[in-house]
Formats: sequence, C-alpha cells, structure tokens
Amino acid sequence: MADPLVVRKRRHLDVCLEEPVGFQTRTTGLEDVEVPYSALPGLHRDEVELGTDLLGRRLRAPFLIGAMTGGEERGGPINRALAEAAQRCGVGFMLGSQRVMLEHPRTRASFQVRDLAPDVLLVGNLGLAQFVAGYTPRDAERAVAAVDADALAVHCNPLQEAVQGGDVDFRHGRERLAELAAALSVPVVVKEVGHGIGRRTARQLRDIPLGAVDVAGAGGTSWARVEQFVRHGRVTQPDLAELGVPTARALVEVAAELPTVPRIASGGIRSGTDAARALLLGASAVAVARPLLRPALEGADAVAAWIDAFLDELRTVLFVAGVRDVGSLRAMGRVADPAIPTISG
Repeated sequence: MADPLVVRKRRHLDVCLEEPVGFQTRTTGLEDVEVPYSALPGLHRDEVELGTDLLGRRLRAPFLIGAMTGGEERGGPINRALAEAAQRCGVGFMLGSQRVMLEHPRTRASFQVRDLAPDVLLVGNLGLAQFVAGYTPRDAERAVAAVDADALAVHCNPLQEAVQGGDVDFRHGRERLAELAAALSVPVVVKEVGHGIGRRTARQLRDIPLGAVDVAGAGGTSWARVEQFVRHGRVTQPDLAELGVPTARALVEVAAELPTVPRIASGGIRSGTDAARALLLGASAVAVARPLLRPALEGADAVAAWIDAFLDELRTVLFVAGVRDVGSLRAMGRVADPAIPTISG
C-alpha cells in the first residue's frame, strides 16, 4: 500500500495541474506598484545587467525556481528538468519538502539533482512543524548533505497544515527555528507556502541569524485551496482559502522589521514586470513555482524557454526605467512611495 505522504504529494501535483487553485478574491498587491518609465533611458538594452548575489552564490538573474515536488513517481523527472533549466539559465532552485526523503529513503533519488546543476544555488526544504515534532539540526544536516544544498528553506505553513488535517502543533516554533539557524552549517531561509509573512511574524524573527526570508505572499496559489481539493475533492471552506498577507504588503512589512535580511518575493509572481515591482519593494530575488510545473513535465527545454521569456521582460523593464542593474532598480524603490497598505496581522 502506498504511503499516505507519497499519495498526498501525488494529489498535490494533480490538483495544481487540473483545478483552479489560485486566490479568487485577493491579489498580490503588486499591481499597485508603479513601474518607473523613461522615454530617454540613456542606455542600450544590452547594457542591462541582471546578475545578483544571494545566499553566498552568484545568480545570472534575481530568480529562483520555487519549491514544488519530490518523492512520487513524477517528482524525479520534474526536479531534474527544473535543475537542468536552472543550470542553463544561471538561476536558483528550491527543492520541494524533503520530509518524505528523510522518512522514506527510497525516494531520495527524486531530490538528487546536483549532477545536472553543479553551479546552481540549490536550496533544500523542510517544514517547521517537523522540527516542533522532533526533528533536530542533525536531521536538517542529513537533508542538506543528501542533495548537496547551499541553504535550507524552513517552511512555516500553519494554515495549510490545518486544512489538510496535518501537523498543527506550532508551539515553540520560534525556539526550534532559532536553534536550527544557529546550528546548521548552511544558511536558513524562512518561508511561507503562499499565505504570507507579515509584520508580526517578521518581528518574531528578529535576532535569529537568517540567510533570507521568502515572504511567499497571498495572491498566487492558495495552498489552503489546494488542500481542500486534495482532501474533499472540492473547496468546502472558501473563506479560509483567501486568508493571508498579500505579497506586496509582506515585502514592505518584512523589510520594516528585518531591513538587513535579504527578502525573496514569491506568491503570484507571474511576469518579469511583477519581478520588477517586487524588486522596487526591496526584494533581493523572486521565486516562481506553479507556472513552471507544466513546462517541467515537458522537459528542461520548455522550462528554460519560460524562464528566458520572463527574464527578457525583466530586462526590458529595467531598460525603460533607465537603470543598468537590479541594485539600481531597488534604489529607485527606496525613494518612491508606493501605495501599499502596511497593516496586517
């Protein structure tokens, strides 16, 4: 009999491919960020440089392939296609949750992609709820070593867990996170899964030595919606599926509380223009997941083509903004006053 964790991962992929899992009433808020435009940009488009540094690695562009899958029969081919594309495009890659790999070693191969992506910023992934339940920094080191990761993402997903009937004990979560960040041999990235990290959460992360925060805001894929499709075959609690801190607001609020910690913008990033808006709000990079799932089923060529088109659009935005690099675009955002609400729970 198939393990329930593996079955759930299989259903996650099916639902994300077949059902309307995006937020229905809530947007990212990025549409409210005005992109600067100059009819006299004063440079050649080919002069625009997208390269940036993140988590100790150099990226050709401020882009990561976001966490998706692993541990079920399609996980290996998907991850290998994503890894090969990341190597070609010079971008980062965050693996899906490695919990299944630790608990079922036979699934390890579906996460091992370093042979295809020797130069890529590779980020492992485990859930905070598992550390509350008993995982230790030693388990985290095993997960990192098994895939030769450069960093470890720790996802904080209380709403997803509650809706799926999963691990809902988040007591002492901050303490476990602080212990892990202090002990691990690679940087720790704290992330949500699509319902956002806002001001109150960011305040709890102060004084924890983090490598980055992935705000994973509301407005893209609603994992509370995904889990309802997985569990019930339909959305039974639509209001729950709309909860969260929108991506734009999450970026602003995390920056206010953790100004020196790099921010990754994910959650509804769908275009190079979205990426530019996130950079204007202080993001160090953006991450994209679900839009790359179907291309990944086709193979590395389709994934690389999608990323190339996305980055081509981002390059054009920088060109017409009259800036030569992503750092200059971020600097423009610091002096702007985007109409982004900054109050959240």
